[in-house]
Amino acid sequence: MSRIANNPIALPAGVEINIKDNSVTVKGKKGVLTHVAHPLVSVRQEDSLLKFTVKSNSKSASALAGTTRALLQNIVKGVSEGYECKLEIVGVGYRAQVQGKKLNLTLGYSHPVNFDIPDGITIETPSQTEIIIKGVDKQKVGQVAANIRNYRPPEPYKGKGVRYMDEIIIRKEAKKA
Repeated sequence: MSRIANNPIALPAGVEINIKDNSVTVKGKKGVLTHVAHPLVSVRQEDSLLKFTVKSNSKSASALAGTTRALLQNIVKGVSEGYECKLEIVGVGYRAQVQGKKLNLTLGYSHPVNFDIPDGITIETPSQTEIIIKGVDKQKVGQVAANIRNYRPPEPYKGKGVRYMDEIIIRKEAKKA
């Protein structure tokens, strides 16, 4: 069995788990998320711990148990603490602004870029060059951040574009005459 699946998940205070067949519903102060576990993996709750076992001794069942454990760990953390991703905009005249359910980006194109904010995600812009994406679902937060970054990824010569806050851009030296 996967060694990751051997570690139980400790449930923080205020998090409720409802297991019905293979569907696991996690409810916390930030929201509610549901995950459908694979039929080869069984999930059970013992006191304030969530434990995983495999129903067959195949290699794929072992891998699926570890994956299920990791996904449920992310869900438990999401509904109790939430996730956030910070983006930074670098470039003269590049800026971001939230207006209702849209994020308006000025990224050096001839037109402004309007990004529709999906349900379950909140976006803040504390300054014109910072974007903070918050949500309960780790996958959704990361995907929204990747979609926004994809409008103008950082280029290697001047470093202009949208980047993750902790991202390091390796700069190239310009051509010399």
